Amino acid sequence: MRRLALTLGAIVITLLTTFAFAPTASAHSALVSSDPADGSSVSAGPPTVTLTFNEPLQESFPALTVVGPDRNYWQDGEPTVTGRSVSTQLRELGPAGEYLINYRVTSADGHPVEGQLTFTLTTAGQGTPGASVDDDDESSSSGIPVWPFIVVAVVVFGGGLAVALRLQRRN
Repeated sequence: MRRLALTLGAIVITLLTTFAFAPTASAHSALVSSDPADGSSVSAGPPTVTLTFNEPLQESFPALTVVGPDRNYWQDGEPTVTGRSVSTQLRELGPAGEYLINYRVTSADGHPVEGQLTFTLTTAGQGTPGASVDDDDESSSSGIPVWPFIVVAVVVFGGGLAVALRLQRRN
């Protein structure tokens, strides 16, 4: 019984020290500017949206969308990464109101960085929107649920504990 207590104590101490003294994450890319500027008002729609970060970005999997007050997408084409910047072309904008810029990029250290900015179009344009955000929401899935991984982890941990106890009884 004493050996079991020592074994469990060692496991607990190992786990606590692992998490308590784990190194902190290094800083990731940070947004330093945008065109149009966050919170700005513009009388005419810009031809592009450009976001600039404090360090170069990886070119893999950038996402940059612009959603209008009508809940339609207004970007035209795929975003491009050039050094520290990510940009996308815009359609001619439509209704006046607040436009939401959503971004997700991969920093130089491989971590995703995401956020939102806004700008306001003060004079309505004549543009034709892209797809509706509502259409996109209906077609997307919520991803892989996490609960099966938790169940597997509990089963594996329980199995390992059972094996350790059985081996200790033999000794």
